[in-house]
Amino acid sequence: MRKDGVLRKLLTLGLLCFAAVLMLAACGSDSKEDIVKKTSKKWADSKGYEVKANMEIKTTGDTKKYNVDVWHTKPEFYRVAVSEEGQETSQMIIRNEEGVFVVTPSMKKTYKFQSDWPKQNSQGYLINSLAKDLASDSQATMKETKDSYIFKAKTRNTHSKMLPTQQVYINKKTLLPTKVVVLNEASEEQIKITFKKITLGVAKKAGDYDLQDFTKPSDSDEANKDKANVDEKAAEDAAKDADGEATAEENKEGNTEGKTEGTDDKAAVNEEEAAGETAQEEAAEDNASNEESTADENGEKVATSADADASGEEATNTDFETHYPVVDWNLKLTDEKSMNTTAGTRKILSFEGDKSFTIIQEKTTRAEQLYIPVFSPGDPADLGFTVGAITDNSISWEADGVSYFIASNDLSKTELVEVASSMVNGEMK
Repeated sequence: MRKDGVLRKLLTLGLLCFAAVLMLAACGSDSKEDIVKKTSKKWADSKGYEVKANMEIKTTGDTKKYNVDVWHTKPEFYRVAVSEEGQETSQMIIRNEEGVFVVTPSMKKTYKFQSDWPKQNSQGYLINSLAKDLASDSQATMKETKDSYIFKAKTRNTHSKMLPTQQVYINKKTLLPTKVVVLNEASEEQIKITFKKITLGVAKKAGDYDLQDFTKPSDSDEANKDKANVDEKAAEDAAKDADGEATAEENKEGNTEGKTEGTDDKAAVNEEEAAGETAQEEAAEDNASNEESTADENGEKVATSADADASGEEATNTDFETHYPVVDWNLKLTDEKSMNTTAGTRKILSFEGDKSFTIIQEKTTRAEQLYIPVFSPGDPADLGFTVGAITDNSISWEADGVSYFIASNDLSKTELVEVASSMVNGEMK
């Protein structure tokens, strides 16, 4: 009996110790709510920050890589520069006291928006917006690994239907995000943002976000301008030299003809009667020969003109490849038109079915004057591969030298983005 009593006491003591350990462990670990509060305070309450990150976007059979450089200063100053790796294409979103601007250096274009971006259009590389994503989703989940807290939460942007969830990886020691993975409806990775460097507490002056600082002519622009001026002057000088040589040659020929005219007149009088009959015969032969020659030349000119017309038509048809949307809807292409414009060909595609909409595509032109802001309705729409403009009934963007415009009374903003995104690697003709 004594032994049984001792065993019971030892067993009870062991259970109490084990429960105490569990309680201590539970007290020592942070809950999901604790981490959300800490990260929100650290990311969103900072007076400003700088971020350098890499972004990968997966499309049909391809992955595009971008470098992202972000400045943010409270309350609402932003500068986001996105450039594609290995390409000269880049874009910049700037928010300052004057509004929101999208700058495309390669096209020397600037679009201005009256928008509250990014309040309702969160992006993974804006860590203050990322903190709001976690805080606003009461259904968000959190799990722990040795080094990280991993949250799974809803996205809050125009992609939210196609890309509804995101995984946010947070370093346990620094409480800073290390990676954001955005998932599609099938929980497949579509966008991955890897943070290379995050610097908190950086507050820049309002003047640092001045649009003019980001739209100055580049060295290449100045070099091209200087080269154009040199080429133009050289062409003018060459034209003047050619005119001078032609005038000198005409004067020389005139002097030579004057010297020989007197001698030739006398010989011509003596030979005129003898050559009369011969000249008439040769003239008849020449007329016949000229008719044949003229027919040949006319035939050749007609053929050349026909070739030129055919070449022009072919060039018009190859202005750009027409892109077609690929969506899982009951959709039918009901009309396709081509129009010639001063910039080239304009393609107009009309679709009907579950949703009706029209797509216009044409070559974009580079601005002659540098970065004159053009007002654009709606809000900036970050499509991943480019930044466009979205309204309640339309979306527009430029990519690879082609401008796109989609208009519809049936599509929501999310559906407009879905159609636009599907055209990146969709069908082409």
